[in-house]
Amino acid sequence: MSSCYQPKRDCQAFKYGTFTFTTVINDEEKTTTFVRYENIEIDYYEGKSDTSSLRWINDCEYIVKKLNPRNKAEEKSIHMKIRSTTDSSYTFEYGIVGETNKSVGTAIKIK
Repeated sequence: MSSCYQPKRDCQAFKYGTFTFTTVINDEEKTTTFVRYENIEIDYYEGKSDTSSLRWINDCEYIVKKLNPRNKAEEKSIHMKIRSTTDSSYTFEYGIVGETNKSVGTAIKIK
């Protein structure tokens, strides 16, 4: 029965807004807040802001590219894929474009 289940994916509801994403880095929980305007995303992390361009592939997938990368690692584009949505959050898969290693996270819409 579970193979027939299709998760809800209302990706349009998440093209704009203010979101938070929490992850663990070196055994410490870190939270990023970001504001998305369809083709631009501004991230706020540890008192600093950073702007990235977004190129939507379809309603649920997009490529993120930092506008002002500070090093070689930040020059790499990230492929984001929204896997499922709720009324106030979405679960996504992400990884560097061209690489097979993917991670999963959940973003919460706060505004």
